Amino acid sequence: MNRTERFYKIDQMLQARGIVPLEAFLHELEVSRATFKRDLEYLRERLNAPIVWDREAGGYRFERASAAGPKYALPGLWFSADETYALLAAHKLLAEIKPGVLAAHLAPLQARLAALLEGSGHGAGQIMQRVRILSVGRRRVKPQCFAEIAHAVLKRRRIEIEAVNRARNETNTRIVSPQRLVHYRDNWYLDAWCHWRRSLRTFSLDAIQRVKLLTEPAREIADAALDAHYASAYGIFSGKPKERAVLRFSPERARWLGAEIWHAGQRGEWLPDGSYRLTVPYADDRELVMDILRHGRHVVVEAPASLRRAVTEELAAMTGLYRNPPAGRS
Repeated sequence: MNRTERFYKIDQMLQARGIVPLEAFLHELEVSRATFKRDLEYLRERLNAPIVWDREAGGYRFERASAAGPKYALPGLWFSADETYALLAAHKLLAEIKPGVLAAHLAPLQARLAALLEGSGHGAGQIMQRVRILSVGRRRVKPQCFAEIAHAVLKRRRIEIEAVNRARNETNTRIVSPQRLVHYRDNWYLDAWCHWRRSLRTFSLDAIQRVKLLTEPAREIADAALDAHYASAYGIFSGKPKERAVLRFSPERARWLGAEIWHAGQRGEWLPDGSYRLTVPYADDRELVMDILRHGRHVVVEAPASLRRAVTEELAAMTGLYRNPPAGRS
């Protein structure tokens, strides 16, 4: 933990226990005696902490502060990058849900998030104004459908859904056992057991037009099985990895790619010329091809051959569109 976190931990321990031995501080803060002494000196001299050593009790405690003396107050505790993102993202997601079905339930939750943000020592409104989370490509979900699906996920009930299959431009009705709600790249998805296909499937919530809650209990899939199916391969297209993509990024693009996480099971390697080789497991190449193409000439697919063909074919089709534009366009 960093220094500010240690200050809060010292304060918390003293507030909760009254008397705290030196050994307890050293153990829980995981610092040396010298570091603790420096922290204690700073708290006393800079922040006016009334911490004293009680010889009889064998530990440190707070001394009752004088009403006329300087006030003791800890500085505002800022959050880490991950914590800040989690709080702001949750607050933003709640704010984007249309009022209506969930309004009464969301208001207390939003108030609680605002209070956590206030804990940084800055107003929640100021933080929301100065720190932004931008959504790109977010698709709208029907609030009623979201509410019914979330209810079914938590209540462990089967649902009947009417969903649009955009690839085939058709609408299907099927019964599923919902397992998890997933928020991925600014959109919501439902991981579920499809009783029609008799296998695990992922449904985009924006494609679901109607939801009916059924009385039958949901089929339970073990967490380990869900993780093995959904988290072992790249992107939203799940399943057991069939291949490992080997991508080499140019030295220019490698300055960014070297810090990116594409998958928990990825491997990265810096090459002598400054380029970066990234190896990622995948089961379906559709999303991977899109992500490769956005890097243009700065990435080369080294393996497997099937992925090289998929990228090459897509590039050829794109080139054809520009070389031979549709009639009436130039």
